[in-house]
Amino acid sequence: MNRRSFVKYASSVAFLLANGNVLQAGQIDWEEWQKRKVLLRFVIASDGHYGQKDTEYVKYFETVVSRINEAHATNPFAFCMVNGDIIHDDKSFYPAAKSALDKLQLKYYVSQGNHDHVTADEWKAIWDMPVNLDFSIKKTSFLIATTSNETGAYLCPDMAWMTAKLEQHNQQENVIIFIHINPAKQTKFGIDCPELLELFARHKNIKAVFNGHDHDEEGIKIKNNIPYIFDAHFGGNWGTAYRGFRVVELMKDGSMGTYIMNPFEKINEAVVPGPPAPRREV
Repeated sequence: MNRRSFVKYASSVAFLLANGNVLQAGQIDWEEWQKRKVLLRFVIASDGHYGQKDTEYVKYFETVVSRINEAHATNPFAFCMVNGDIIHDDKSFYPAAKSALDKLQLKYYVSQGNHDHVTADEWKAIWDMPVNLDFSIKKTSFLIATTSNETGAYLCPDMAWMTAKLEQHNQQENVIIFIHINPAKQTKFGIDCPELLELFARHKNIKAVFNGHDHDEEGIKIKNNIPYIFDAHFGGNWGTAYRGFRVVELMKDGSMGTYIMNPFEKINEAVVPGPPAPRREV
């Protein structure tokens, strides 16, 4: 994509995060950005709501899986993250939802959302991974934490687990966190987790927090200089007019590029520069 095309798609919605400030898309040197070396690519999709009444949930899953596989074949991803609300309340839909996601031609991880009504033990049995888990790829660590339970409650992540894992990965260059519900009350359906935000502010290597849950949120919000990044939805019966997914690219210079596929066109391109500016303690 050339700079003119970039501005056409992104002038009203894309922005550059620099030292906590928001810049317009026209201020991005797109030609220079294209020269940067990509170290790691991954993809995020959330809120499929398999089984929701009066929705084409089978089609939604088929579309997102097909489009991610096509993108992966052209320019491979390290993994796919499915960030919560995989089904819609009724756990009997898990076998079909998992079968649909198993058609992804790359490794995928899942997080529990408020419509994923199963216990932690049931989640482990279905997905062969716990509700809270971490993994690393070279100098970047990833933390996945539940923000709900079998009743659909809105919960802050487990503080003991998160504290231990952030300390464990404190020497990594980057930490990226996936949680379904926004913990900074930045959205209509977010929650307030002040203790968690204080913990995040103490760890300067947190690159970004990725949230689902709010189907109408497709941008980036800032709290204590940490970007909270949303990806709209790929299923369900409300939200953005499109159903898509987000692509993320970590660059050799420490910056991070990201955009949404809607799911056929690239939109909402943004750059998170690196290394991060010093953060204010809270």
